[in-house]
Amino acid sequence: MKASLHTQIRTGPATPIKRQSTTGFFTSLASSIVCWQSCLQKTVALSSTEAEYMAMSDTCRQIAWIQSLFQERGYDLVPTPICGDNQGSIFIGSNPVQERRTKHSDIRYHYIRKCIKDGKVSVYFIPGNENPANMFTKNLGAMDFLHFRSILG
Repeated sequence: MKASLHTQIRTGPATPIKRQSTTGFFTSLASSIVCWQSCLQKTVALSSTEAEYMAMSDTCRQIAWIQSLFQERGYDLVPTPICGDNQGSIFIGSNPVQERRTKHSDIRYHYIRKCIKDGKVSVYFIPGNENPANMFTKNLGAMDFLHFRSILG
């Protein structure tokens, strides 16, 4: 049997006192959410691209756990799409080259590169105003909230 997971991530603005960004993601299966999280990141990111990259890596670890659970039950999984709204973080994850701007990133955040290489996930861009994961990282207006809530099922 084939199963297909779908994940969207988003980081929110840094908190004024701690300067840590908020990671928010959800994973859906058959148009229903099976996993979601909204939390402060463990370290301070130096840019929004780095914050998104850290969120993608944390999300990738959760996806790997879900995939292993499904594989134990006998399901074959296609690569899980991760939709993010930062093109820089998508490029860093897809391009395993050490650059001046990313050499300070911790090795734990480069886990997404291994998952992309192994075919566990694929990374796609989604515009920020169309990303339902915004619900997990910031306050939304009533219209956006109702729109995204209907998408989440």
